[in-house]
Amino acid sequence: MSRHNQLGRAAMIIVTGHIITNADNRAAIEAEAVAHCRRSRAEPGCIAHNCHYDIEHPERLVFVEKWVDAAALRAHFAVPESGAFVKVVSALSTEPPALEIYAAEAVSAAALTAG
Repeated sequence: MSRHNQLGRAAMIIVTGHIITNADNRAAIEAEAVAHCRRSRAEPGCIAHNCHYDIEHPERLVFVEKWVDAAALRAHFAVPESGAFVKVVSALSTEPPALEIYAAEAVSAAALTAG
């Protein structure tokens, strides 16, 4: 089931997550993450799929994804390489990967500061 915004359009889906790295696993996790992000950006419905280090916690590799709708994210989860990525980084990381999923719509800064 898709959530819709006030204009009747399916809500954009935003995914955030992270993986904990260390000196022993960092290179392997980074290689897997870069390949996964590049592959994911080529999928239909992917607006953005990137990873960054948290500057306050440099061992935390953070993922930020944007998908046009829930159907696109479900299709991404069904790609065998996506499941393989989760298995590989789960085995490499010192903690289970974290994942949060949100339905969202764009809001202008002017709209939030008006008034």
